[in-house]
Amino acid sequence: MIVFTIILILLAILGAPLFAIIATSAMLGFSSIDEPLMNVAIELMRMVDLQFLSAIPLFTFAGYLLSESNAPQRLVRMTQAVLGWMPGGLALVCLVVCAFFTAFTGASGVTIIALGAILYPALQQDGYNDKFNLGLVTTSGSLGLLFAPSLPLILYGVVAEVSIDDLFKAGLIPGFLMIGMLSAWCIWVSRKNTRELRKFSWSELVSAVRESIWEIPLPFVVLGSVYSGFLAVSEAAAITVVYVFIVEVLILREIKFRDLPRVVRESMLLVGGILIILGLSLASTSYTILAGVPATLFEYLSEFVSSQTTFLILLLLFLLLLGAILDIFSAIVLVVPLLLPVAALYDVNTIHLGIVFLAAMQLGYMTPPVGLNLFIASYRFEKPIMQVYSATLPFLLILMLSVILITFWPSLSLWLLR
Repeated sequence: MIVFTIILILLAILGAPLFAIIATSAMLGFSSIDEPLMNVAIELMRMVDLQFLSAIPLFTFAGYLLSESNAPQRLVRMTQAVLGWMPGGLALVCLVVCAFFTAFTGASGVTIIALGAILYPALQQDGYNDKFNLGLVTTSGSLGLLFAPSLPLILYGVVAEVSIDDLFKAGLIPGFLMIGMLSAWCIWVSRKNTRELRKFSWSELVSAVRESIWEIPLPFVVLGSVYSGFLAVSEAAAITVVYVFIVEVLILREIKFRDLPRVVRESMLLVGGILIILGLSLASTSYTILAGVPATLFEYLSEFVSSQTTFLILLLLFLLLLGAILDIFSAIVLVVPLLLPVAALYDVNTIHLGIVFLAAMQLGYMTPPVGLNLFIASYRFEKPIMQVYSATLPFLLILMLSVILITFWPSLSLWLLR
């Protein structure tokens, strides 16, 4: 076991890809318990039978098509026409638009890059403090991961083998809680903004709706069909990608046919990486079960953890640390299979565990010192990283409070499932 661990550490230090480290751990693991290495190939093949697997590439491609078009600008204009007249209206626009966009793209960094160029200068022109603007845009980029059709939600459902429809429903109230708490903070801060509030304009609203008329049905097609049970997730994904393709490529023609190979390549590179890691993690999970790792882990924890509450406290601390050093996709396929059996022994609902896991990992995107969104924002807005740390701190504390509520109030996640 010591040699086994040293080999994996050396691979990580030498910069080996994550899938290579996972594959090596699976093969070394099976060898150590005298199981054939063919198990790795068998688990890779088993991935084909996983439900909802087709939804991952379809939703990813649809999200990339939206980000390459002018849909983000139209979405900002329409939301501003609806909310811009309120105190802190533009800040609320930032939260709502970023959450919607992240839900469809599944990548918070893409949201900061795509929408930051629109929202950051708009907030400056509206009289908001520059530190507040930087923290708001950086934080908003990670919102939306709990809303359908978020890719991390789907991936958790595949790994944990639970209903993705139920996960979509479970994420609604916690997701709105996070947005609501941040909205309250934005309204409180905006009271110091001396700029005169813009007036509500019916003509601007009608014009913005007319401009966004093709994007408006999109959330109703996806969310309405899935939440109502009219369509399965994979069916909703297929309809979404066909609809987005027709609108952005054939009707609005904002994406040229010559650009499609590049968009397909970029989106499928992400999907390919996720699927390779997912397949190999299934093999690694199979080894851990055969070797009795979850049982051993529970025996170790039971010496220190005597209740569900204590387990959830340790879980939350662990996930906050994990989110700061590992991306969410890798964390799902590596850590969730180990957590599931242990959490079950402490009577933690699998759906609730998924929402807690994703909400805590969402914080990891902006947790110093290595939160991914912090560095993306620093590069995108040309700000020193320490300034980004300071700007995001109030938002991070508010979201941390919301994650604590989600963790210890399971009904927030499970109420819609009853």
